[in-house]
Amino acid sequence: MRVGVFFENYRAEEQLWDSPVAKTWMAICVVAVALLPFYGSDYVMAMACIVGIHLVATLGLNITTGSAGLISLSHAAFVGVGCYAVSWFSRWGIPFFIALPMAGAVAALIGMVVGLPSLRVKGMYFAIATLAAHFVLGFLFREWTPVTGGPKGVNIPPASFFGLELMGDRRMFFPIYLCVFVLGLAAANLGRSYVGRAFVAVRDRDISAEILGVNLLRYKVLAFTIGAFYAGVAGGLLGYFYGAITSEYFTFSLSVFYVAAIIVGGLGRVLGSILGAVFMTFVPELLRLVASASSQVLPNLVNQLLPMGQVVFGLLIVGFLIVEPHGLAQVWARTRRRFHLWPFKT
Repeated sequence: MRVGVFFENYRAEEQLWDSPVAKTWMAICVVAVALLPFYGSDYVMAMACIVGIHLVATLGLNITTGSAGLISLSHAAFVGVGCYAVSWFSRWGIPFFIALPMAGAVAALIGMVVGLPSLRVKGMYFAIATLAAHFVLGFLFREWTPVTGGPKGVNIPPASFFGLELMGDRRMFFPIYLCVFVLGLAAANLGRSYVGRAFVAVRDRDISAEILGVNLLRYKVLAFTIGAFYAGVAGGLLGYFYGAITSEYFTFSLSVFYVAAIIVGGLGRVLGSILGAVFMTFVPELLRLVASASSQVLPNLVNQLLPMGQVVFGLLIVGFLIVEPHGLAQVWARTRRRFHLWPFKT
C-alpha cells in the first residue's frame, strides 16, 4: 500500500511525476490519445479536436489568471487574433507549422500591450481594462475588412505538411494534440521554474514579492504575454480546423467559457486546465443530446434547454466557488489520496 512519496533531494521533489506509477499512467494516457484516430468515431474525433483547441487556450488563461492572479476577460479576443493571423500568413504561403507560432507571437505582442496597465490597476479594475481590450479587438474583427473579411469572415487554406493536406478531423487531430502535449509540458515546467514561482508570489502577495526583488511589471506583463501566446496558437488551430471563421465566434461568451473552465477545473494547475476544458466543452453538448433525446416526448423542451448554456456556466462557477474552490483537480487529488490510503481514512 502506498502511504506517501518521499524525496531525498530537491531535484527529485521538483520532478513532474513523483513516482513510477504516475509515469506509467501518463505513458498509457499518451498512447491512448495518440491511437484515438484509429478507433474513434467521427463524432468522437470532432469533439476531441474541439476539446484540444479549448485546452490550449485554457492552459494560457490558467497561467495568466490561475498562476499570476491577473483576471483576463479578453482571452477570446486573443484567440481571434491568432485565427486571423494564420489566415493572413496563409495568403503569403507560410507553412502552418511556422504560421502557428507566428500567430501566437502576434497575439503575445498585443497581450503585452494589454497587460501594461496591470502595474497601476489590479483586481476588478484590471478585469475591466481587459474587457475594454476585448471590445476594441472585437470592433477591429468586424470592421477591418482587408484583414479580417468583416462580418463575412475569412477562408483559411488547409494546413499541409510536406505536401500532405491535413484535412478532416482525423488528420487535424495530430497537430492539435502535438500542440497540447508540448504547450502542456511547457506550462508544467513553467510552474517549477523561478518564473512560475514569481507568478505565484505576485498573485498571493504582490507587495511582499516586490520587496523580495520580484519585478512586478515584468512578471505581470510576462504572464499576460504567455497567456496571449497560448490563445493565439489555439486560434490558429481553430482556423485550420474549421477552414473558415467569422467575428461572431469570438464573443464575450467565449471569454466567460474559458474563465469558467479554469475555475471549474482548478486555478493554477495544468490538470485543472485539462479537466476544466473537457468538462465545460461537454456541458453544452450534453444539454444538446438531452434536448435531442427528449424532443419526441417534449418538443418544447428543446427550445428551453438549448439557451441554458450560459445559465449552466454561471451556476457551475458559483457552485464550484462555494463547494470546491480548488476545482475538479482538487477532487481528483482527494480521490487519489483516498485510494492510496485505503482502507484507512484520509
